[in-house]
Amino acid sequence: MPRGDKSAYTDKQKRQAEHIEESERERGASEGTAERIAWATVNKQDGGGKRSGSARKATKKVARKTTAKKASASKATAKKVAKKTAAKKTPAKKAATRKTAAKKAVKKAPAKVPAKKAAAGKATQKSASRSTAAKKAAKTRAAKKAVRKTAAKKAARTRAGS
Repeated sequence: MPRGDKSAYTDKQKRQAEHIEESERERGASEGTAERIAWATVNKQDGGGKRSGSARKATKKVARKTTAKKASASKATAKKVAKKTAAKKTPAKKAATRKTAAKKAVKKAPAKVPAKKAAAGKATQKSASRSTAAKKAAKTRAAKKAVRKTAAKKAARTRAGS
């Protein structure tokens, strides 16, 4: 079958394509463009020509069923894995890990730290459960805040000096 042959399409599909083509021509599309859009629309709706024989239709249905089965099977296994990992950590263990993480964070913070480092440290302590983008945004905000604070101090000194 040569490329562009429409013999595999049913009469109904041909009528649909003709109607779509007329509509596209009314909207101002060129003849070639209207025809291309019409057949692309029919293909999208029906998945191609339907009159190509029973074997092709059967294989299409089987292919759809197998992909649907594979998708549902992969979803089921993902759910099982998620349940197992959630069941492994009991609430008591989760609480214990949170407490130890909080203790480590407290131990890491030294008594006197410059303003920039303290702000960055606070941002990282709070963002333990944040995404990478959120952590980066928080760090940027903290850095900008520190810059503004430094600029305000400098402006206050210049005002006091003059």
